[in-house]
Amino acid sequence: MCQLLGMNSLKPANLSFSLEGFLRRGGETDEHIDGWGLAYYEDCRCQLLIDEAAAARSAMARWVQQQHPERSRNIIAHIRKATRGAVRASNCHPFVRHFWGKEWAFAHNGTVAQDKLPRPQHFEPVGETDSELAFCLILDALQARFGDTQPALADLWVCLQSITAEIAAQGVFNFVLSDGEVLFAHRSTFLHYVERAYPFGSAHLLDCPIGIDFAQHNHLDDRMVIIATQPLTDEVWYPLPVGEVVVFSGGRRYDGSQGADLRLAI
Repeated sequence: MCQLLGMNSLKPANLSFSLEGFLRRGGETDEHIDGWGLAYYEDCRCQLLIDEAAAARSAMARWVQQQHPERSRNIIAHIRKATRGAVRASNCHPFVRHFWGKEWAFAHNGTVAQDKLPRPQHFEPVGETDSELAFCLILDALQARFGDTQPALADLWVCLQSITAEIAAQGVFNFVLSDGEVLFAHRSTFLHYVERAYPFGSAHLLDCPIGIDFAQHNHLDDRMVIIATQPLTDEVWYPLPVGEVVVFSGGRRYDGSQGADLRLAI
């Protein structure tokens, strides 16, 4: 199956350290050789980079790491091992759609039964994957439930949980989803997260002999969460709960105590 990587940060941050290990799993330390992609937000504008080449051998991946280390508050990356759909750019994750005046990015790990899912009414897949179909169905359901009116985060969270449960009943549905403000994640099988905040420690990548002292690269008020299919470093990573949509906002896990009237910023 594929692997996922996501970041939600209080302030714009660089994901290059985590990407260094993650992209090596695209053909060097693991078998995910059927393309890769990266979606990052500049304010609420999503920039998308995709390549059907294996990430560990991709010239674009090297360029991203060496020449284009963008800072963002929300980033989603994906390395693909094809199970549905040919190896081509249109089937590479993340997928991006414009909705509620924002650009939503989505990446999936797993397989869901396409023949058991309905056809979307408003958002049509461009490629052939079950992943893009599921993304379109999520947006379709949100459109049907809320129309063109953006709901409070708590209401959106409840609706996403219901939609996700219906799709996950048809297979394995690990995903990360963002609108540029918050990041949603759902685990069916494997998905972990690590929190990085003051007092910052150090970490070493598991896929190559590279380490970092985060205290040398962060301010006292910096805070972020990294989500990955499998842990990338020797830090303490926590598995997400199975079957729940988890929300990350401002570099920490959102639990609803911040207030039911909290709205997604435009």
